[in-house]
Amino acid sequence: MKLKIVWRKVSDYVRYDLKEIAFPSSLPDPPHFKKRRKLTLKERYLVLKEASRLYAASWVRDIGPELRPNEHKKKRELDGELDEENGNRKEKEPSTLEDLAVAARGGMETLRPALQRVYLMRASAYKDALKSFIQGYQEGIQQTMEKKEDSESSEDTDASNSKGPT
Repeated sequence: MKLKIVWRKVSDYVRYDLKEIAFPSSLPDPPHFKKRRKLTLKERYLVLKEASRLYAASWVRDIGPELRPNEHKKKRELDGELDEENGNRKEKEPSTLEDLAVAARGGMETLRPALQRVYLMRASAYKDALKSFIQGYQEGIQQTMEKKEDSESSEDTDASNSKGPT
């Protein structure tokens, strides 16, 4: 009888406790948690297809808000067709980022002048912004001084009129 009890306890230990010690399970889900059903093969394929489309779209530059590179290409083609109809085919200048990418491929000799152009453009933009700020600030000070002078002169005339003949 004792041997039967010992055997049952050892087998329970191996079956439940040892398994939990070797391969611990995660915490159980809360009681209000509803498990999702497993996806079918077709649903898995659709999820994989959509995820790969979004991943590919993330590598496309300037993709727009909807992450749809094909629609973006169609829109560009339509814009190009409209310009051709008008006879004005716009020549697109390369952006600063594209210019740097091309220069980086060429090595350090081509990258240095491109970076210098970027820094010069940035410096000139800061310089222009600072000039316009200073000009606006000076205009604001002049307007404030004029208002102050006008109010002082009107106070002086009011004071002289009140002190007038009595």
